[in-house]
Amino acid sequence: MLKILYHKMSDIMCLSVGFSFHNNMLRLITKIKVSILSLINDFISLFFPRICASCGDSLLKQEETICLSCEFHLPRTNFHLIPENPVSRLFWGKVTLESAAAYLYFNKGNKVQVLIHKLKYQGRKDIGVCLGRQYGQYLKVSSFFQTVQLIIPVPLHKKKLKQRGYNQSEQFAIGLGESMIIPVLADVLYRRKETETQTKKSRFQRWQNVDNVFDVNDPESLELKHVLLVDDVITTGATLESCIHTLSSIRGIRISVATIAVATT
Repeated sequence: MLKILYHKMSDIMCLSVGFSFHNNMLRLITKIKVSILSLINDFISLFFPRICASCGDSLLKQEETICLSCEFHLPRTNFHLIPENPVSRLFWGKVTLESAAAYLYFNKGNKVQVLIHKLKYQGRKDIGVCLGRQYGQYLKVSSFFQTVQLIIPVPLHKKKLKQRGYNQSEQFAIGLGESMIIPVLADVLYRRKETETQTKKSRFQRWQNVDNVFDVNDPESLELKHVLLVDDVITTGATLESCIHTLSSIRGIRISVATIAVATT
């Protein structure tokens, strides 16, 4: 009996030692993998350095797209906390909105202009997603935006989309959706005809340029929904106003607006 018990105890000890050895080996292999990946990333960084899209300094390992220092100093508006703000006032007497806000102030020559330019013209889609993630963290705890159910980016005409390769407003929408955990419908609103750039146009010319150019696919999917219409920069609000007019024909829809930035004079 004692001999049998001794043998069983020996087997258990062997199994314990075996499991311990296996776990130690797994931990060692994991550490080696992490070290190798870190070395590979460091090597890649020598030729393709990760730099801040705003200031150009090297990013730390935990930083993405925009360094913490630049993120901290971004000129935030805090309009998501103020119902009667300069963005919402652009639409007073023209269209009905639930709420309207912009994340940042856009001034000529400031860092926001640099970021927007890179987003639109230098293929930096990650800037839009990054800013969307940031702003989404604020909007999801704002009482004015907590009931949003869908996010809709202002669309580009298919010709311009083909030239640029992506819609910068959609990238912002993607980031917002990730933070707010809300679906993004990128194809539900579309441009029926191509328009000229809004740059350097007067307010009336901007309104004329985008009047009646948008339409909706599958309007039934938006019925009785609170949607967040998003764009990159709002100046006069003409483009967004045209989109809102189109969407407002849908039964029971409620519309809010959010942009990356608002242009200041």
